[in-house]
Amino acid sequence: MAVNRTPVLKRCRSLELDPIYLGIDKKSRRKAKNAGRKISEYGMQLREKQKAKFIYGVLEKPFRNYYKKAEKQKGMTGENLMVMLETRLDSVIFRLGFARTRREARQVVDHKHVLVNGKCVNIPSYLVKAGDVIEIREKSKSLTRYKEVLEATNGRLVPEWLDVDRDALKGTVAQLPTREAIDVPVNEMLIVELYSK
Repeated sequence: MAVNRTPVLKRCRSLELDPIYLGIDKKSRRKAKNAGRKISEYGMQLREKQKAKFIYGVLEKPFRNYYKKAEKQKGMTGENLMVMLETRLDSVIFRLGFARTRREARQVVDHKHVLVNGKCVNIPSYLVKAGDVIEIREKSKSLTRYKEVLEATNGRLVPEWLDVDRDALKGTVAQLPTREAIDVPVNEMLIVELYSK
Protein backbone atom coordinates (compact mmCIF):
# COMPACT_ATOMS: atom_id res chain seq x y z
CA MET A 1 0.00 0.00 0.00
CA ALA A 2 1.21 3.50 -0.78
CA VAL A 3 2.21 5.48 2.30
CA ASN A 4 2.88 9.20 2.35
CA ARG A 5 5.76 9.81 4.73
CA THR A 6 5.61 13.61 4.58
CA PRO A 7 5.23 15.00 8.13
CA VAL A 8 1.58 15.79 8.87
CA LEU A 9 2.17 19.40 9.92
CA LYS A 10 4.17 20.04 6.74
CA ARG A 11 1.27 18.74 4.61
CA CYS A 12 -1.18 20.85 6.63
CA ARG A 13 0.96 23.94 6.02
CA SER A 14 1.18 23.37 2.28
CA LEU A 15 -2.60 22.77 2.04
CA GLU A 16 -3.36 25.69 4.40
CA LEU A 17 -5.27 23.28 6.63
CA ASP A 18 -5.75 23.34 10.41
CA PRO A 19 -4.41 20.04 11.87
CA ILE A 20 -7.45 19.90 14.21
CA TYR A 21 -9.49 18.38 11.34
CA LEU A 22 -7.21 15.34 11.55
CA GLY A 23 -7.58 15.19 15.33
CA ILE A 24 -4.11 16.65 15.94
CA ASP A 25 -3.80 19.43 18.51
CA LYS A 26 -0.33 20.62 17.48
CA LYS A 27 0.17 23.88 15.64
CA SER A 28 2.97 24.83 13.32
CA ARG A 29 4.44 28.31 13.67
CA ARG A 30 6.23 28.15 10.34
CA LYS A 31 4.87 29.75 7.22
CA ALA A 32 4.32 27.75 4.05
CA LYS A 33 6.97 28.43 1.40
CA ASN A 34 4.37 29.41 -1.17
CA ALA A 35 2.38 31.63 1.23
CA GLY A 36 1.22 34.82 -0.46
CA ARG A 37 1.97 33.50 -3.92
CA LYS A 38 -0.82 33.83 -6.49
CA ILE A 39 -2.40 30.51 -7.31
CA SER A 40 -4.03 29.54 -10.61
CA GLU A 41 -7.60 28.28 -10.94
CA TYR A 42 -6.34 24.75 -11.62
CA GLY A 43 -4.02 25.03 -8.61
CA MET A 44 -6.98 25.93 -6.37
CA GLN A 45 -9.02 22.97 -7.68
CA LEU A 46 -6.10 20.60 -7.20
CA ARG A 47 -5.48 21.89 -3.66
CA GLU A 48 -9.12 21.24 -2.66
CA LYS A 49 -8.91 17.69 -4.00
CA GLN A 50 -5.62 17.06 -2.17
CA LYS A 51 -7.11 18.53 1.00
CA ALA A 52 -10.11 16.15 0.88
CA LYS A 53 -7.86 13.17 0.12
CA PHE A 54 -5.49 14.09 2.96
CA ILE A 55 -8.21 14.67 5.58
CA TYR A 56 -9.96 11.36 4.88
CA GLY A 57 -6.78 9.38 4.15
CA VAL A 58 -7.91 8.28 0.68
CA LEU A 59 -5.58 7.63 -2.24
CA GLU A 60 -6.21 8.85 -5.81
CA LYS A 61 -7.82 5.74 -7.32
CA PRO A 62 -10.40 5.14 -4.54
CA PHE A 63 -11.09 8.90 -4.45
CA ARG A 64 -11.86 8.88 -8.17
CA ASN A 65 -14.13 5.86 -7.65
CA TYR A 66 -16.02 7.77 -4.93
CA TYR A 67 -16.41 10.65 -7.38
CA LYS A 68 -17.82 8.35 -10.09
CA LYS A 69 -20.32 6.86 -7.60
CA ALA A 70 -21.29 10.35 -6.40
CA GLU A 71 -21.89 11.41 -10.02
CA LYS A 72 -24.36 8.54 -10.57
CA GLN A 73 -26.41 9.34 -7.44
CA LYS A 74 -29.27 11.82 -7.35
CA GLY A 75 -28.53 15.33 -6.17
CA MET A 76 -25.37 17.43 -6.23
CA THR A 77 -22.22 15.48 -7.06
CA GLY A 78 -20.02 17.46 -4.64
CA GLU A 79 -22.40 16.97 -1.70
CA ASN A 80 -22.75 13.24 -2.48
CA LEU A 81 -18.95 12.93 -2.52
CA MET A 82 -18.56 14.62 0.88
CA VAL A 83 -21.35 12.50 2.42
CA MET A 84 -19.68 9.34 1.08
CA LEU A 85 -16.29 10.32 2.53
CA GLU A 86 -17.87 11.24 5.87
CA THR A 87 -19.75 7.91 6.17
CA ARG A 88 -16.62 5.79 5.76
CA LEU A 89 -16.27 3.54 8.81
CA ASP A 90 -12.91 5.03 9.91
CA SER A 91 -14.36 8.53 9.70
CA VAL A 92 -17.42 7.54 11.75
CA ILE A 93 -15.19 5.96 14.44
CA PHE A 94 -13.24 9.25 14.61
CA ARG A 95 -16.48 11.29 14.81
CA LEU A 96 -17.86 9.07 17.60
CA GLY A 97 -14.73 9.83 19.65
CA PHE A 98 -13.43 6.24 19.74
CA ALA A 99 -10.07 7.39 18.31
CA ARG A 100 -7.95 10.50 18.84
CA THR A 101 -6.99 10.97 15.20
CA ARG A 102 -8.29 9.81 11.83
CA ARG A 103 -5.21 7.61 11.39
CA GLU A 104 -5.83 5.96 14.75
CA ALA A 105 -9.47 5.38 13.72
CA ARG A 106 -8.26 3.60 10.60
CA GLN A 107 -5.96 1.41 12.70
CA VAL A 108 -8.79 0.57 15.14
CA VAL A 109 -10.86 -0.69 12.20
CA ASP A 110 -7.90 -2.52 10.61
CA HIS A 111 -7.19 -4.40 13.85
CA LYS A 112 -10.74 -5.86 13.94
CA HIS A 113 -11.88 -3.93 17.03
CA VAL A 114 -15.11 -2.73 15.40
CA LEU A 115 -18.50 -4.41 15.01
CA VAL A 116 -21.14 -3.07 12.62
CA ASN A 117 -24.59 -4.46 13.42
CA GLY A 118 -22.92 -7.23 15.44
CA LYS A 119 -20.53 -8.32 12.65
CA CYS A 120 -16.78 -7.65 12.68
CA VAL A 121 -15.76 -5.24 9.91
CA ASN A 122 -12.08 -4.49 9.28
CA ILE A 123 -12.45 -2.41 6.11
CA PRO A 124 -11.87 1.33 6.83
CA SER A 125 -13.64 2.33 3.59
CA TYR A 126 -16.84 0.44 4.52
CA LEU A 127 -19.74 2.87 4.01
CA VAL A 128 -22.19 2.94 6.92
CA LYS A 129 -25.92 3.42 6.37
CA ALA A 130 -28.63 5.09 8.42
CA GLY A 131 -29.62 2.83 11.32
CA ASP A 132 -26.27 1.01 11.52
CA VAL A 133 -25.04 0.25 15.05
CA ILE A 134 -21.28 0.63 15.44
CA GLU A 135 -19.50 -0.58 18.55
CA ILE A 136 -16.10 -1.64 19.83
CA ARG A 137 -16.12 -5.42 20.34
CA GLU A 138 -16.40 -6.81 23.90
CA LYS A 139 -12.82 -8.17 23.99
CA SER A 140 -11.34 -4.76 23.15
CA LYS A 141 -13.54 -2.63 25.46
CA SER A 142 -11.40 -3.50 28.49
CA LEU A 143 -8.16 -2.26 26.86
CA THR A 144 -6.57 0.73 28.59
CA ARG A 145 -6.22 2.32 25.14
CA TYR A 146 -9.96 3.06 25.03
CA LYS A 147 -10.01 4.56 28.52
CA GLU A 148 -7.23 6.94 27.43
CA VAL A 149 -8.96 7.69 24.13
CA LEU A 150 -12.28 8.50 25.83
CA GLU A 151 -10.47 10.87 28.23
CA ALA A 152 -8.68 12.57 25.33
CA THR A 153 -11.83 12.96 23.21
CA ASN A 154 -14.18 13.89 26.05
CA GLY A 155 -14.66 17.49 24.95
CA ARG A 156 -15.12 16.66 21.26
CA LEU A 157 -18.54 17.38 19.83
CA VAL A 158 -20.31 14.42 18.21
CA PRO A 159 -22.26 15.46 15.08
CA GLU A 160 -26.05 15.43 15.38
CA TRP A 161 -26.40 12.65 12.78
CA LEU A 162 -24.71 10.22 15.20
CA ASP A 163 -25.97 8.98 18.58
CA VAL A 164 -23.24 7.80 20.95
CA ASP A 165 -23.12 5.91 24.24
CA ARG A 166 -19.56 6.59 25.40
CA ASP A 167 -19.69 4.23 28.40
CA ALA A 168 -20.73 1.26 26.25
CA LEU A 169 -18.40 2.35 23.38
CA LYS A 170 -21.37 2.15 21.05
CA GLY A 171 -22.85 4.49 18.46
CA THR A 172 -25.75 4.58 16.04
CA VAL A 173 -26.02 6.33 12.69
CA ALA A 174 -29.30 8.20 13.23
CA GLN A 175 -29.34 9.47 9.65
CA LEU A 176 -26.94 10.20 6.81
CA PRO A 177 -25.24 13.59 7.19
CA THR A 178 -26.15 16.63 5.14
CA ARG A 179 -23.38 18.84 3.72
CA GLU A 180 -24.13 21.47 6.41
CA ALA A 181 -23.43 18.86 9.12
CA ILE A 182 -19.93 18.15 7.73
CA ASP A 183 -17.50 20.68 9.21
CA VAL A 184 -14.61 19.97 6.84
CA PRO A 185 -13.06 23.05 5.14
CA VAL A 186 -13.24 21.67 1.61
CA ASN A 187 -14.90 23.42 -1.32
CA GLU A 188 -16.30 20.37 -3.12
CA MET A 189 -17.46 22.46 -6.08
CA LEU A 190 -13.81 22.98 -7.08
CA ILE A 191 -13.26 19.18 -6.97
CA VAL A 192 -16.28 18.70 -9.27
CA GLU A 193 -14.87 21.34 -11.65
CA LEU A 194 -11.49 19.59 -11.65
CA TYR A 195 -12.92 16.16 -12.49
CA SER A 196 -15.41 17.43 -15.06
CA LYS A 197 -12.65 18.84 -17.29
